[in-house]
Amino acid sequence: MEPDAGRLAGTRRDAIRYAGAVAGAGLLAGCSGTESEPSGSDPTGETGSAGDDSGGDGSSGESDEGTSYAAAMAPVGKVTFDTVPEDVMVYSLLYADLAVALGHGDAVNSLGFDADAGGNTLDAYYADLDGVSFDSEGLTQLNSGSGGGISVDRELLYELDSDLHLAGPALFASFDGWDEDDVNEVRDRVAPWFGNAYSRRHSQPPEAYRDRYEYYRLPEIGERVAAAFREEERFAALDAVREDLIETIRSDLPPAEERPTVATLLYMDGTYYPSRTDEPGFANAHVRPFEVPDAFAAEEVTYETAYDHEQLLEVDPDVILHQYGIASYYDVGAIREELSEHPVVGELSAIANDRFYPSGDPVQGPIMNLFQLEMTAKQLFPERFGEWPGYEHGDDYPAIPADERLFDRDEVASIVTGGAE
Repeated sequence: MEPDAGRLAGTRRDAIRYAGAVAGAGLLAGCSGTESEPSGSDPTGETGSAGDDSGGDGSSGESDEGTSYAAAMAPVGKVTFDTVPEDVMVYSLLYADLAVALGHGDAVNSLGFDADAGGNTLDAYYADLDGVSFDSEGLTQLNSGSGGGISVDRELLYELDSDLHLAGPALFASFDGWDEDDVNEVRDRVAPWFGNAYSRRHSQPPEAYRDRYEYYRLPEIGERVAAAFREEERFAALDAVREDLIETIRSDLPPAEERPTVATLLYMDGTYYPSRTDEPGFANAHVRPFEVPDAFAAEEVTYETAYDHEQLLEVDPDVILHQYGIASYYDVGAIREELSEHPVVGELSAIANDRFYPSGDPVQGPIMNLFQLEMTAKQLFPERFGEWPGYEHGDDYPAIPADERLFDRDEVASIVTGGAE
């Protein structure tokens, strides 16, 4: 997964690391990368535009040579490709899921954390999509840090010799032993970077990247990555499914005053690590459309915030969504059972009313997002969207009866595998 490096206190850093564990220009390998200053940033941070030379979808089409093409994303700028990347370094599940969604999952050569665990998480969401899977066998694990730190050996990127580094350069510049010069060296000697990590929570990137950073919504990231793989039509078809799902959700929401207060958090060793659901960023892309009251709205929540049992009881949310709940390190059912027997936190409304749920992965790509929207709909408003069937630790995303599904699995599978082309 892809934490905002350098912003985690030790215990929270460990908690998120466990989640992820189970969960100049140089013409090289067919693509040449150049950095340009992006323009047109929206001061609200809710939307972003591509670099100076790109269209609204991050693509500038063919070059003067007639065979090359370009894609753009802040803070990288425009990257020109001579061929579609076939060997791609990936750090987070967001970009791995995107590669699969675009029909290029076999190009992925690495993941930031345990590749088998990350593959299990993706395949848990893909289980009901005919012909869609993620082959994690033989993938390189990039992070070798211990004790909660993040450490990626630069030599490993030279050994991988990728066509493209599908990861945020600003994120890598924040890792132990890295800075902007190291990132640029890898770009020039191996392959370009193409990614934007800090759109996850609109957090602040390293200083060297701040004047050219933009924040994107999840579909905007998808559009730009699709341009890099020349899969704009495929992504547009997939995103249309998301738009239809959002419309289905919004058209059937109860009045605002009838919506429950919702807390999103992680629990580990007697401590709760809360997250805000009412703030921008693709981490909340599966919760934001429901416009539910954030139980932590009155709190000052940062990556260093940690609650004990008594503090959480004071907040007492109606619903608790435990992050990384599907095929990951956390056994949310066991956590719920532990808390139900606790003399203090057992009094929580969410525990007493059986509304403590396994929730989604905030580092989500477009396929994951579809399932996580459906899951959240059923957990928050079962009377409108159908009951959430429950989930056992380690299982795939649970089977939903055909007449209770909120999006068409066959349509998504057909788009991903190319059958809709």
